Amino acid sequence: MKYGVVFPQTEFPSDPEAIKSFAQAAEELGYHHLLSYEHVLGVNPDREGGWSGPYTYKDPFQEPIGLFSYLAGVTQKLEFITGIVILPQRQTVLFAKQAATLDILCQGRLRLGVGLGWNEIEYQSLNKNFHNRGERFEEQIQVLRKLWTQPLVTFEGKWHAIPDAGLNPLPLQQPIPLWFGGHADPVLRRVAKMADGWLPNYHTAQDAAEPLAKLKAYLSEEGRRFEDIGMEPRLRYSHNDEDHWHEVAEGWKNVGATHMTIITMGAGLKTPDDHIHAIQHFAKVMDI
Repeated sequence: MKYGVVFPQTEFPSDPEAIKSFAQAAEELGYHHLLSYEHVLGVNPDREGGWSGPYTYKDPFQEPIGLFSYLAGVTQKLEFITGIVILPQRQTVLFAKQAATLDILCQGRLRLGVGLGWNEIEYQSLNKNFHNRGERFEEQIQVLRKLWTQPLVTFEGKWHAIPDAGLNPLPLQQPIPLWFGGHADPVLRRVAKMADGWLPNYHTAQDAAEPLAKLKAYLSEEGRRFEDIGMEPRLRYSHNDEDHWHEVAEGWKNVGATHMTIITMGAGLKTPDDHIHAIQHFAKVMDI
């Protein structure tokens, strides 16, 4: 099982040197990948109508494609994964171009975690329809894979029309791996049908037992095996219990997780160095 770290951006300064130091520390410690969350806008909780989301306009988020393009030049081995890009908020062809460019710049060290998201205000602000996002998402996956693997694409769908055109240059990975986030039943069906991997949002493998069983059944219906896809859960450093870390990691490994990512946010850490020390501690405990 490959271990990675979540970039702790909601508790991190927008300082290029600090960001670089965190990524380089993760690489030097032997972590396989760095995962970055995405939110384009933050909402004012005092707005008319209120707000119940976990993040507000006070929480900083770096745009992941731009962030990884910067980090590609200051790392050598570290893989980058978005966790997750809210794909239906983005223009598909433009995102395909941005991701292809990043894949070249990082020499194929890219996985793209993608999903539907939950923030309707963000959709509204980006002039995208929140209510048909699942159906649009499936067509977007088709378009992305065609654009990343064919020099010329002709496509006519419900939301996309490409009249014999293509990206140049194409990405190194053809196609770039697409991992899906989420755990609702329609998401599990999409994972089984279309995804290269799954990013479950459960603390332990035991918590995920029911959706895992469903996913395996859906994969079988699609003529695929569970071993055909990757799986990457996340583990919170804030539990600060070394035996617990081993227990949770072993549980996920036993049910087929291929990757695991440690989250240092929410652990009361105050500075970039605190976060670096935390991933140092975790790496030592878990013998990464």
